[in-house]
Amino acid sequence: MEIFMKHLRHYTIIGIIFVLVTGTLSHFLYDWSGQNPVVGLFTPVNESVWEHMKLLFFPMLLYSLIIILKYRRQYPHIASALFFGILTGTVLIPIFYYAYTSVLGTNYLALDIGVFILSIVISFWLTYKLTLSHRLENHTFVLGLLVCVLLLCFLRFSYHAPHTVIFQDPTVDSYLENAHAGQTKIRH
Repeated sequence: MEIFMKHLRHYTIIGIIFVLVTGTLSHFLYDWSGQNPVVGLFTPVNESVWEHMKLLFFPMLLYSLIIILKYRRQYPHIASALFFGILTGTVLIPIFYYAYTSVLGTNYLALDIGVFILSIVISFWLTYKLTLSHRLENHTFVLGLLVCVLLLCFLRFSYHAPHTVIFQDPTVDSYLENAHAGQTKIRH
């Protein structure tokens, strides 16, 4: 059992580093690609909170699919734990962001980065604990379905965002301009 825990800890740390590095790089990928619309489906197309949730979601989803395929026999409940981790980490980004900005009245880049890192660490810590506990063994289908729904929402809302605050780009002065942020990304 100890060897399995050590092995799982090792892949948890690798996952944190992978999502941190890949998510950070993906923040710039849309611009680096010449604002390629396909790239924009998986990376932020503007500075909205919603688009920044992609920084955790897609890298962790990719890492999770690899880990599930490779280790599903050794860790039969890892899929449900990873799905829960993806959902939790993704949702924590706006929760932490709006919590600290409501207290401070503004956002700070250092705290935004901290929110990203903290969300990643919590999502992988939960994944690790839930893989070992088997608590979600009967919920894999539902959690996987929720991940798929969130994936479809990211794909849809990349270029057709609803008119709500989580989708608004704070670097754009009006919603009308924000509606075109997917085609004309403004970064400061």
